Amino acid sequence: MNNHHAVLPEDVNPLTRDIDTLATEAILRLINEEDQGVPLAVAKVVPAIAAVVEQVVAALNAGGRLLYVGAGTSGRLATLDAAECPPTYGIDPQRIQAIMAGGPKAVTEAVEGAEDDAAQGARDMDALLVGERDMVLGIAASGRTPYVIGALDRARALGARTAALVGNPRGPVAKSADLVIAPDTGPEVVAGSTRMKAGTAQKMILTMISTAAMIRTGRTYGNLMVHMRISNAKLRRRAKGMVSQATGASEETARDALTAAGDQIPTAIVMIETGLDATQARERLAQTGGVVRKALKHASFSPAPGT
Repeated sequence: MNNHHAVLPEDVNPLTRDIDTLATEAILRLINEEDQGVPLAVAKVVPAIAAVVEQVVAALNAGGRLLYVGAGTSGRLATLDAAECPPTYGIDPQRIQAIMAGGPKAVTEAVEGAEDDAAQGARDMDALLVGERDMVLGIAASGRTPYVIGALDRARALGARTAALVGNPRGPVAKSADLVIAPDTGPEVVAGSTRMKAGTAQKMILTMISTAAMIRTGRTYGNLMVHMRISNAKLRRRAKGMVSQATGASEETARDALTAAGDQIPTAIVMIETGLDATQARERLAQTGGVVRKALKHASFSPAPGT
């Protein structure tokens, strides 16, 4: 990155100045070529992402929350990521939340002036009773959104862990956070349209943060999302396959164990692997914070009742 002038997502891209003269396929190829640099930009900031994940894990393990704060595209991507964690990993929706400038209405339509209100960002942190157990991640492609700055400054003052995901590492949002992730995705195909490369990078990084945090806090068993909520027939079939895959048991055995376990995949796995009944399996999981691998390890040296 140029030390004198960082190339920002809002700068004009010299490679796309004449994009409005091109045929449809040429426009799409140009967009696609520009997009190919995004994963490389993300790869360069993996150490910074890892540092943030460690703090998210510490917050969640302390009973705290991961709170995303953003405006516009950044807030919408954060809302999407937060919304997908409870059904995928069975985590309480209160534990991973997205707070958006302009409130829930701003997810589907622009709310004039919302992102410029730093005081509201601070008030929203107060309303959530943010404290030292929480991790607040501010997201802003421009790196200077007042709402996000207000939220981060207030969260920091309240003792929370703070991080920023920005396109501009030298902006005021970065200065308001303890940790900074700043992928250099360069200028957008359409100048200032940060829902493009900057948004793609944000989507990738938010997915990485939440997925890694869920893995590190035991919400998976191997690469299986065993805390998934079974809410329809498709997910019930997937759960049966998951139990079968995790234990080597037949699908019939997996189905019966799931039924006995009240559709709780971790309980079904522990039942099959240890021979415990559903109540005993649940108790063992409770002792290990719901972490299947720990429950099974515990089982190897803790004999089942009656043996």
